[in-house]
Amino acid sequence: MKEISITVNNKHYQLTIPPWRTLLEVIREDLKLTGTKEGCGLGECGACTVIMDGKTVNSCLVLATEADGKQITTIEGLAEGEKLHPLQQAFVDHGGLQCGFCTPGMIMSAKALLDKNPHPTEDEIKRGIAGNLCRCTGYAKIIESIKAAAEDTGEK
Repeated sequence: MKEISITVNNKHYQLTIPPWRTLLEVIREDLKLTGTKEGCGLGECGACTVIMDGKTVNSCLVLATEADGKQITTIEGLAEGEKLHPLQQAFVDHGGLQCGFCTPGMIMSAKALLDKNPHPTEDEIKRGIAGNLCRCTGYAKIIESIKAAAEDTGEK
């Protein structure tokens, strides 16, 4: 067993875990934050995307021990109580979701992009979400949602 100390959504946790446990497993099973999804388990789909120390990671590929001492943000960390984050609201308002399975990872990738580049071009948006697969939409509404969030809020 290995002790780790992580901060998830601005809340500090001390955990004792098996060394082979992934960050995704810790987030979903130990912390009960089920917004982060497991799609492929191979780092191919992006459903498990979270932000770790300002960079997106596929949490299914990160051992939780690698997150020791790190700051993690999950989809649950974006909203303020019942008030959705402007990016989350843009996805609702502009139809950027269908079944919703990919949405948390897609939003987290978009959040990291907008944190670095508050006014991305369409091509920059496409590159920013390139690691996230959606099987329901043609991406047009997702891109529109990200553009709207950037335009409406000057997202940071």
